[in-house]
Amino acid sequence: MNDRKRTRKILIVGGVAGGAGAAARLRRNDESAEIIMLEKGPYISYANCGLPYYIGNVITDPDDLLVQSKEGFSQRFDVDVRTESTVLSVNPKEKYCRILDQKTGKEYDESYDSLILSPGASPIRPQFPGSDLPHVFTLRTVPDTLRIREFLDVEKPKTAAIIGGGFIGVEMAENLVHQGVSVSVIEAADHLIGAIDTDMSYDLHNYVRSQGVALYIQESAAEIKRNAVILKSGGEIPADLVILSIGVVPETAFLRDSGLALGPRGQIIVDESLRTNLADVYALGDAISVKTFTGREDAIIPLASPANKQARIVADVISGINRKYDGSQGTAIAKVFDMSVAVTGESEKSLTRIGKEYLRAYAYPNSHAGYYPGAEPMFVKLLFSPGDGKVLGAQITGFSLVDKRIDVLATAIRAGMTVYDLEEIELSYAPPFSSAKDPVNMVSYVAENILSGKTNPFYLSDLDSLDKNSFLLDTRTPGEFARGTIPGAVNIPLDTLREHLDELPKDKDIYITCQVGLRGYLAERILKNNGFRTFNLQGGYRHFKARSDDREHREKGKVATAPCGMEKESIR
Repeated sequence: MNDRKRTRKILIVGGVAGGAGAAARLRRNDESAEIIMLEKGPYISYANCGLPYYIGNVITDPDDLLVQSKEGFSQRFDVDVRTESTVLSVNPKEKYCRILDQKTGKEYDESYDSLILSPGASPIRPQFPGSDLPHVFTLRTVPDTLRIREFLDVEKPKTAAIIGGGFIGVEMAENLVHQGVSVSVIEAADHLIGAIDTDMSYDLHNYVRSQGVALYIQESAAEIKRNAVILKSGGEIPADLVILSIGVVPETAFLRDSGLALGPRGQIIVDESLRTNLADVYALGDAISVKTFTGREDAIIPLASPANKQARIVADVISGINRKYDGSQGTAIAKVFDMSVAVTGESEKSLTRIGKEYLRAYAYPNSHAGYYPGAEPMFVKLLFSPGDGKVLGAQITGFSLVDKRIDVLATAIRAGMTVYDLEEIELSYAPPFSSAKDPVNMVSYVAENILSGKTNPFYLSDLDSLDKNSFLLDTRTPGEFARGTIPGAVNIPLDTLREHLDELPKDKDIYITCQVGLRGYLAERILKNNGFRTFNLQGGYRHFKARSDDREHREKGKVATAPCGMEKESIR
């Protein structure tokens, strides 16, 4: 720190993405402020999202996980960086924090003019028997990562159980498999990666099983033993290593006696300028409650990108610049072996929770032009308003160029665009990168057809309720039909449909399926124009088959392995 006269003193609690970002922005705004950054761990500004990849030996040097060293950050931004410093309490009336220096064991007080709270969140560690055994770990910090990697190198576990199938859980599954470990994932919900909807999980489950990972869906751990996890259902899963990946909670216990407004999960309540209810106290990152961008619902969204944006806003507000945080879309993507799982905006779950009406469209376009080698299908789901067609949310699973499409859809949501806008949006095209009709355009065409009434959609969830007044029509080729169909379907191929119109009942609703929905739509247009009442299955037989395969594995309780599980070709 230089010895120039300081005009004000800003204290920052937390030195990872949010805290470090705020400190850097503050210094760019103001050369005269005294800035002190307090981090309870030994490292600052590290890449949380990269931690699983060091465990999997994709990242080989742990120093690559550090965006900035304490010394480098302090030198560049003229910030007093204090690591291994735990804030014990905040006194907002007298404007100081009580701090424990972990290196010396001494406590001291530090005053402030402005206080920024970016304490982050800590992993949930359930208190069932065995959760504190030495082979049980959580993953949140660099020290966590180093401990897990050392355990792998020294103990050489053959089996691992991951309790929790969120983003970190599935990424850890992949990276442990790369280390030669036999992995099981235990997830209490009805599907992996809670940010996506259940209907987007079938391909994901089938693919993860094909990579040799055992899935225990809608199962919970009751006890951890030295070499096994005992399920509440009574099953026993071999596990020489256990990773707890159940989720995180805001790390705000030190604030409970401060008078700061906290939510039911301990999250810090802030206004749209990220001010708390206490004078000159601001908060950001994983510990705060934010509004979702579209639904305006209170949510905790522990992602690095929103935290960095919030850091810039807080620093500007403290510097006298009028800034507001408009909410988070929760845009996220995960690499699961070779598959990508991406999401942005609202889900069906969140829209249902807030009582907002929505429609949904599906498409199975290729990642790029089908005639160019290497094209792979992706499954795209679009959620939109029934009136004006405003885009509310999107989810994609696939193997190539998923990130490109989810980013376009995230931008569309931020800009308030509609499916009509997406139909017209002009995206780059060359055969190695896309098709003349990009996947974003394709799913918007389906959505517009739904809005305009050109197609009447029905979904997998509707199949069980079809009654005797329904006629199920499969418009695929006889060869496709012979390899599998929805029970009760009658096969009339699309290309011969006009020749068989007299075989279809006009007094019944015609429910149409094809492979992915396109031929079904074409059949629907033929039949509608000939006086039939029609509905087209969104996602087609491919979606039905993915759900059936997933259900079969669950019902039989089988553990699919790479040799005897689903073949990759059936998924990709």
